[in-house]
Amino acid sequence: MLKQNKLPIGKQIAYAFGMMGWSIMINLISVILIYLYLPPVNSGLPNLITQSVILGAFNVIAIITASGRFVDAIYDPFIAQFSDRSKNPKGRRIPLMKLAIVPSFIFCFLIFYPLYERECTGNIIWLTIMLIGFYISSTTYIIPYNALLPELAPTSEDKVRLSTWQSVGFVFGVGIASNAFNLTDELLPALNMESRIAALQLSVLIMSLFAAGCMLLPVLAINEKKYSDAKPSHVPMKAALKQTLTNKNFLLFVVADFSYYISVTIITSGLMYFVTVLLRLDERIGNKLMITMVLISFVFYPIINYLVKRTGKKIVVFISLLLLSVTFLGIYFLGKAQFDPEAQIYALIALAAIPLASLNILPNAILAEIIEKDSKDTGENKEAIYFAVRYFFVKIAQTLGIALFAMMLIYGKDIGNDLGIRLNGILGFSLCLLAALIFTRFKEKKPNA
Repeated sequence: MLKQNKLPIGKQIAYAFGMMGWSIMINLISVILIYLYLPPVNSGLPNLITQSVILGAFNVIAIITASGRFVDAIYDPFIAQFSDRSKNPKGRRIPLMKLAIVPSFIFCFLIFYPLYERECTGNIIWLTIMLIGFYISSTTYIIPYNALLPELAPTSEDKVRLSTWQSVGFVFGVGIASNAFNLTDELLPALNMESRIAALQLSVLIMSLFAAGCMLLPVLAINEKKYSDAKPSHVPMKAALKQTLTNKNFLLFVVADFSYYISVTIITSGLMYFVTVLLRLDERIGNKLMITMVLISFVFYPIINYLVKRTGKKIVVFISLLLLSVTFLGIYFLGKAQFDPEAQIYALIALAAIPLASLNILPNAILAEIIEKDSKDTGENKEAIYFAVRYFFVKIAQTLGIALFAMMLIYGKDIGNDLGIRLNGILGFSLCLLAALIFTRFKEKKPNA
């Protein structure tokens, strides 16, 4: 077998831009969607869909987001199998990624262009269709994209390094998406716009276009056939799924990952509520908070890489999950403490940034090693199927996270009536603690073994 070409640093950075673009789009939805369609009374935005409660527990926004993610999750293994078995002369991954960029861009910004600026059934139908379209399009990009990681990074050290770059891209994407409200407030006077919704929509359009450009960069920069020697899989979908779901170590990883992503989605969806309702601060502080989180995370990136070499990935992930659970517990007490509200949220964000530094880097590196071992054991390259199953559960977790957050808002989402927002902190604490306990069963190859 020919020696695999090592991916140069410039192309590793280009690969990270793909994650940044996808992260911008997905986090625009996480940060803005519920806030736009179901805003608190002090936001200055109108309700766009009904706030009626169904069966005493479910509101319409929770059902809509769950429906979109459910369709997307079913689609995952099909696009993964198509990618794994592809015999395209240009590669199994890059051609699919290229096809997904334009529809991802179109559906992303259309989600925020409801048919009417008032509460109506038409907005419910529109949002449901646009969400399904976006999730399917973005999945067609992200499954092949992630499947490239174990192919482009042959050694364990290479995997951690490329996962680190990927994490940098993701965190930058979160930071950029969090600027949507700041850009909105700049556009309003600059363009003499009267409608805040129109300004927010233009902000999303600009950011979505930039995100699409980022997603295009790895497609143009990386020659898949040059830097990957993986061969098409010949395993049928049913057999591939069975092999994946009977891998005990992978299942432990997925269950812990599942609990973690529910909790993270809760904090992402709730950030604007924590700021504007619990602490009664201006929503524009969200940008400064994200910059703070990014900078602190970056400080810890080299520390995480050093600790992984010394102790392995498992212990670092375990401690990070415990620390994140403490962060969630702090959400319940926001606004209750007798010191400056800004100091409260900055302290919480700084604490969250430390575990997120490792939890953004290590899961993909761990999964890449699980896949590498499976490929050696079975003689088949099923990278995309593994990522599809992982992202199936991630998407279900994100759906549950958004749905649970929205459902909790039934118990209070406004100043003076905020119990629903605070209960999300308790829920996040419980889920991160559960994820940490589950991950103790994970079996890791010893460092330098």
